[in-house]
Amino acid sequence: MIYKRVAARLKAQDWLAITIELGIVVVGVFIGTQVSNWNAGRLEKVESQRMLAQLKPNLQSLTDYYESARVYYATTRRYATTAFAGWRGDPKVSDQDFVIAAYQASQVLGLGTNGSTWATVLGADQLRGIDNLAIRNDLSFLMSADYTQFDIPAVNTPYRPGVRRLIPVDIQDAIRAQCGDYPDPRKPLFFTLPPTCNLKIAADAAAKAAVILRGHPELAEDLQWHMAAQAALLTNLIPYENITVDLNRRIAHIKE
Repeated sequence: MIYKRVAARLKAQDWLAITIELGIVVVGVFIGTQVSNWNAGRLEKVESQRMLAQLKPNLQSLTDYYESARVYYATTRRYATTAFAGWRGDPKVSDQDFVIAAYQASQVLGLGTNGSTWATVLGADQLRGIDNLAIRNDLSFLMSADYTQFDIPAVNTPYRPGVRRLIPVDIQDAIRAQCGDYPDPRKPLFFTLPPTCNLKIAADAAAKAAVILRGHPELAEDLQWHMAAQAALLTNLIPYENITVDLNRRIAHIKE
């Protein structure tokens, strides 16, 4: 309809009316475009908010791991202290306690996540769409993190396979069955390790296994390396934990 009016104005050379008609068209197109852009921006913001809300379980899982790892490796360190005493021949450490401690000191805790896990929830395009610079920086750090530095590969030292190669399988099975990892009731995605193990091993079997272990004093040196690797893992956790806690705080109010 408007085009017919414009054609009529042209024939009549009514330039003022033509200008007004064209102005109306231009303004209408401009307003329509602005409304469309505003609506698209609003939808993108809603999607970003929804995506950030979906990250909460991932962040909670990381926080649980940080806490679980500290408790877990404090326990393995106590077992390591007993194992070192056993290799020194400390009379206060029985053969049974020595063998159990040597095995328990080799236990490790897995994280079960990496950068690709984040990528399934958060893509680069969505990351760029987050207005909050602090949130965007924290997420970028966690997405590009090298999680192997505080996962099993970081503590998979020669001690672990070395000591398990020497302790008889039936004793290892008994230790795992009675004193192995079990789900942490407070953090069900992760495991914890009993601080003590009251397993009873036959005296002759414990003595034989202890003799085998003491015949490999190099394992005590490997255990030192193992403990150093665990200490490095716990140190490496600190900046990641700080960023995770900060990010969790920033998105705590967001609802999906």
